Amino acid sequence: MPLCTSRQLVPTKELLLKALKGKYAVGAYNVNNMELLQAIVEAGNELRAPLILQVSEGARKYADQTYLIKLVEAALESSDIPIALHLDHGEGVEICKACIDGGFSSVMIDGSKHPFEENVAIVKQVVDYAHARGVSVEAELGRLAGVEDNISVSEKDAIFTNPREAKEFIERTGVDSLAVAIGTSHGAYKFKGEAKLDFERLAEIQEAVGQGYPLVLHGASSVPEELVKICNDNGAEIPGAKGVPEEMFSQATKLGVAKINVDTDLRLAFTGAIRKHFKENPSHFDPRQYLKPARAAVKEIVKHKIQVFGTDGKA
Repeated sequence: MPLCTSRQLVPTKELLLKALKGKYAVGAYNVNNMELLQAIVEAGNELRAPLILQVSEGARKYADQTYLIKLVEAALESSDIPIALHLDHGEGVEICKACIDGGFSSVMIDGSKHPFEENVAIVKQVVDYAHARGVSVEAELGRLAGVEDNISVSEKDAIFTNPREAKEFIERTGVDSLAVAIGTSHGAYKFKGEAKLDFERLAEIQEAVGQGYPLVLHGASSVPEELVKICNDNGAEIPGAKGVPEEMFSQATKLGVAKINVDTDLRLAFTGAIRKHFKENPSHFDPRQYLKPARAAVKEIVKHKIQVFGTDGKA
């Protein structure tokens, strides 16, 4: 069912081209329920920042696409900032079509597990369908390691993006943005030692595809130590979690990254606040009692990300 609201979602292409010109990145925040959505949109409203709300296949299975779309409708009616609704890591043509027909303004078709030619063919199908309906498309070339939602890629199966292939891929598919693999990974365990991203490769990719083309960084949560500590101090077992240092994002935006995905940090903030609340208030069982601080914690981390990415005041 398409969205039924007087306000319209914005295609991600529009947001990302503005970000490229302004040398900042738009945060793409994963949504699974009402509290996460409220936290993200409230943060965007307060800091006047455009937002990309991401829905994964796992979120669609958990919450049902219709429920999520209705929540987004409510968000649009309570906000005047630019908002895009994006399918994160769509694994096939049919799920992309279902989201496009349902009212999403952007989809990601992830054919990165397939050989190059098959990836091109799949992405081209989605691009043709989406562009005819005014919807943006993101694809991925190269494979990120890590585990998150329905994604599981071992280190040995991770492949960095080839700059020459990136140029050919974009020319042949017409895709609006490209997620590149330069050393980030999904989940909370991104690095075993010193965090390193291949910025030399990123610069080569930017040179190959052109400075006016938006690139995307997946697996970019920072996994803040303080959030991990809150979780672990209140019963969690998340030892050795390590994410992308935030100072690396400014360098990435200078090299064409216009969209940065954030999921793990939201999960840590949400879960840590709930665990802390239960430890401090063992008699509580009303969901409103523990979901309220969880929502507040996510709002604060999103506000922080907006400022780190340079998106504040860009709405």
